[in-house]
Amino acid sequence: MAAAGYTNPVVWQDFADVDIIRVGDTYYMSASTMHYSPGAPVLRSWNLVDWEFAGHSVPVLDFGAKYNLSGGRGYVRGIWASSLNHRRSDDTFYWIGQIDFARTYVYTARTVEGPWTRRAELPQVYYDAGLLVDDDDTMYVAYGNTRISVAQLSGDARTQVRAQEVFVTPSSVGTLEGSRFYKINGRYYIFVTRPANGQYVLKSDSGPFGPYTMKQLLLDLPGPIPGGGVPHQGGLVSTPQGQWYYMAFVDAYPGGRVPALAPVTWTSDGWPVLQLVNGAWGASYPAPELPAPPRATRPLTGVDTFPGPALGPQWEWNHNPDTSRFTVGGGLTLRTATTTFDLYSARNTLTHRIQGPTSTATIVLDHSGMRDGDRSGLALLRDSSAWIGLKRDNGTTRVVMVNGITMDGDWNTSSTGAEAAGAAVQGSRVWLRATADIRPGSGRQGHFAYSTDGVTFSPLGPALTLKNEWQFFMGYRFGIFNYATIALGGSVRVERFELTAGTPAAPASAVTLRARANDRYVCADNAGASPLIANRTTAGSWETFDLVDLGNGDVALRARANDRFVCADNAGASPLIANRTTAGSWETFRRVDNSDGTVSLRARANDRYVSAEDGGASPLIANRTSIGPWESFTLLPA
Repeated sequence: MAAAGYTNPVVWQDFADVDIIRVGDTYYMSASTMHYSPGAPVLRSWNLVDWEFAGHSVPVLDFGAKYNLSGGRGYVRGIWASSLNHRRSDDTFYWIGQIDFARTYVYTARTVEGPWTRRAELPQVYYDAGLLVDDDDTMYVAYGNTRISVAQLSGDARTQVRAQEVFVTPSSVGTLEGSRFYKINGRYYIFVTRPANGQYVLKSDSGPFGPYTMKQLLLDLPGPIPGGGVPHQGGLVSTPQGQWYYMAFVDAYPGGRVPALAPVTWTSDGWPVLQLVNGAWGASYPAPELPAPPRATRPLTGVDTFPGPALGPQWEWNHNPDTSRFTVGGGLTLRTATTTFDLYSARNTLTHRIQGPTSTATIVLDHSGMRDGDRSGLALLRDSSAWIGLKRDNGTTRVVMVNGITMDGDWNTSSTGAEAAGAAVQGSRVWLRATADIRPGSGRQGHFAYSTDGVTFSPLGPALTLKNEWQFFMGYRFGIFNYATIALGGSVRVERFELTAGTPAAPASAVTLRARANDRYVCADNAGASPLIANRTTAGSWETFDLVDLGNGDVALRARANDRFVCADNAGASPLIANRTTAGSWETFRRVDNSDGTVSLRARANDRYVSAEDGGASPLIANRTSIGPWESFTLLPA
């Protein structure tokens, strides 16, 4: 993100029921994860817009055997709306949430990376908890559905001191839940949602136990994602400079619930007011006035080679894993942990969120350790699923696409699926690829392909039509699995996982770019070691780029000079340079075809147009809000 502005959603991945806090100059966001383990991920940002994975507040779902896929299943249970906060007196992060309407749990850590440990198990059920640490260090929890209550916790957060109902929702409003609890300028606020189209504020001038008065913040407000729902739930956060923001989520199935950010101002009598754009939640806003981050955030897309010794925080298992059946280091080794014909019952399926609006996951799989009856591959995982992978039967390995894997409304398996296509495969390594279009709406599709050399990919099987009903609550994920149908003992090694934005490119076309600013060719100067500049009268290898179609109007440029992707470095604040091995958001540009036959490139990093600055005398940089001669280029085949 550059100083100019940001676009929504700020994170196009499935992070529901978000809570957001600031500690010093760092922002943290927590989310629900249902049956995925570890649970309650924590993301980190320094500018409220660019986020990275940092850790998980609940290391393992040790709430019963069903979360181990043993004697039951925990689908759509587990970590629901919960709360994250930081207590200055002991410099400790606290997470609180109820599980299965049975008990409430408190976990703590000194850093969000962990280790997180269970602090307390309370007999009370704080449904949709919101945790407040008051100025005097007292901890309170707001919670409930329709009837909102406040509980005071003991100083060590291990017991309840007192609890009191503080607000009953009027019948004209209906249901209110999803509490977030704040003290701002001496007043107490409980931020509550009307699922899934409204947000309300309860305010008390008299203390945490009220009385409270209610005011509507938004209702049926058009959201920033075409086809998506009304932004709601989530929480408020301030910047050190005194600006306020509301991070909500948008129902955007089949992709799940994705975070969106909007500024907030305050009335003289202490009510928050959401800042709208033409009567709607803005698709873009001016950026928060914040200093430059201390370092670049790690992108949510990219490559993981599983160097070990542990998995990165971007990964979550479908239910708790059998930790004796996998290892991390020099790749991810998955030894079969379950004998089953049912993907939904197989332990040790490792999942990764899908990057919207469209993205592609590719894994490199060494299958030399598979045994007869084993099944291993890459799935598009939800309550209607499909996968591409390998079947080992009678000493022969085939690559197959299996679809029709479904659950019923009680989350029991209704079909284990059937093979829709297959092909013989040679060697011990295979590349498996899944692409998912998770834009909100019906009819979105996932596609599968495979390769034996990592270069040429062959489509396999029909498209999977992604289910977009909300009742499963979680969006689709990529899932890596290995299970047995006959006996345990087999294994596979995942050498590499790569998540890229967009659809797989068709063979890239070689092009040159001639700046209209000075009629010179754009050059990856110094064999790509220096920023791009339009200063050449003829086109050679340094002036030649592969134009990679990422789908949905987005493109990437890969310099022939060094085979690296062109990057709007520093989220667009620095000149363009060809220095990246994969194409993420900073390496993605929206192609704009101008009426005069030229093209312009708008960087996804900051939503600014690429300019041949100073009439081409300075390096290219994405810093312009409109298109003029400096932002226009002639695209020519090389």
